[in-house]
Amino acid sequence: MTFVDEVKNAVTPRAALLVIGVLGLQLLFIASYVGALHKPKPTDVAFGVVAPQQVSRQLVAELDGLPGGPLDPRTVGSAAEAREQIVNREIDGALIVSPEGRTDTLLVASGGGTVLSGSLERILAEVTASQQRALRTVDVAPASPEDFDGLSSFYLVVGWCVGGYLCASILAISAGTKPANRQRAAIRTAVMAVYGIAGGIGGAVIIGPILGALPGSVWGLAGLGALVVFAVGMTTLALEALTGIVGIGLAVLIIVIAGNPSAGGAFPLPMLPDFWRAIGPALPPGAGTWVARSIAYFRGNAVTGPLLVLSAWAVVGTALTLLLSMRHRAEGTPGGTRTTGTPTGPGAGGSTAT
Repeated sequence: MTFVDEVKNAVTPRAALLVIGVLGLQLLFIASYVGALHKPKPTDVAFGVVAPQQVSRQLVAELDGLPGGPLDPRTVGSAAEAREQIVNREIDGALIVSPEGRTDTLLVASGGGTVLSGSLERILAEVTASQQRALRTVDVAPASPEDFDGLSSFYLVVGWCVGGYLCASILAISAGTKPANRQRAAIRTAVMAVYGIAGGIGGAVIIGPILGALPGSVWGLAGLGALVVFAVGMTTLALEALTGIVGIGLAVLIIVIAGNPSAGGAFPLPMLPDFWRAIGPALPPGAGTWVARSIAYFRGNAVTGPLLVLSAWAVVGTALTLLLSMRHRAEGTPGGTRTTGTPTGPGAGGSTAT
């Protein structure tokens, strides 16, 4: 047997295609993470301006015209309203211009990402300095001292996502990547639900009471974790039921390659390039990170949309998993075959495959 023949025997066409697919995922991983995170800069950050009427319009226009368009400024009626909008996650910061003195106040929320709040401080410090005014910063929703750069929420959600697609992959691979029947699909769904609850509670307890990395409701975070794990797990099961083992790669593509760098974890959404900023809120890591930060630092505000996103992934994944399982016959007739007619003896042709 020649060397070429040995290679053909050792590497099947299916294995070769899978290796090529893995190479593609590897290159996409590099392109996605580096593309999203190599040059973060604030763009169109929702920003409030509280100033006397005679200077408000001019100041908004000046901030709107800053080089690179870092801010999306709008007039806010009062300092109290600006604080409320920040806590409600409608804006990311606000400048309160003193009508009498020469010291203005910058409101930020480092709980939404310390990199973003630091960028706002630098931008506004330059603006006020050019006007010969001083600036003091007030953190309306400060990040926990145990939450470096506000990353704990992101890493918590990443852990939940990893658990979701790994558990789903194990469930599918252990007995073939396509559900053999509706009963098996239902069992896998139930297992994912129980696993999601366990993973949600475990993650919330670790990051809260044990490590003290995040404040906020432990049970609120636990509920979020259960939803994230279940949504990712059922999406993975649906992709595996649809495409076989390739579904695991598709889950990695959606959750890890596209979802993680666009989640607003390392850099909040206003600091990401347009493409990643657009897709992040629609994917489980981004929606989960937003809700986790809201629970920890923003009194649970502005979570309806992201929770609906996570619920949609969970519902669609579950529905596809169960519907695709209906294509398969009972466990005793693999490959979708059934026997009709009664053979009358050896060689009788009374069976047909359907």
